[in-house]
Amino acid sequence: MLSNLMSWQITLPIALAAAVIGYLFGSIPFGLILTRAAGLGDVRSIGSGNIGATNVLRTGNRKLAAATLLLDALKASAAAWVVGYFLGEEAAIIAGFFAFIGHLFPVWIGFKGGKGVATYIGTLLGVAPIMVVLFAAVWLAVAFTTRYSSLSALVAMLVIPVALWIFGPEWITHAEKVAVVMAIMTLISYWKHKANISRLMDGTESKIGAKG
Repeated sequence: MLSNLMSWQITLPIALAAAVIGYLFGSIPFGLILTRAAGLGDVRSIGSGNIGATNVLRTGNRKLAAATLLLDALKASAAAWVVGYFLGEEAAIIAGFFAFIGHLFPVWIGFKGGKGVATYIGTLLGVAPIMVVLFAAVWLAVAFTTRYSSLSALVAMLVIPVALWIFGPEWITHAEKVAVVMAIMTLISYWKHKANISRLMDGTESKIGAKG
């Protein structure tokens, strides 16, 4: 497994091209675009100030939040699919990772983006689609038992790299590489969720369905 992890065959120019394309896909701020188009103003001026679906939901428009979630996921998937088709599977992994980075740090709006859960899922869909089922199962199980959306995402993002490393080689090409990339993404997303983690630890995090 370690030998597979180290045996990247991609050339530097192709890797750079994949990174740039992935970043440009990921940096599209759909939450901001959709809320402005709907006449709801700048989503960054409310709630957490980020552009993700959770903050869009704070506008009170559930359909807009769902659309944001879907588009933020699909932009990472699309980056991986497009790059993978033209440049190969290893390039797809790189494109998915940089789509995630682009969402978190979009150049168009001062590098202040979302927390990355949707683009994390989208990257999985692009490079290891079977793992999306596991992510959803873990998220639902934790959400059902705790009613914390943030905790559900954090646990699911912790499970995915481990599952990829242990079980991925049975079904997924370059599973070890995907596992390491997803582990890095998990760490970055944990850092972006540091406020949520703090609130979870002191018991002040909002639960699913809570008002106000």
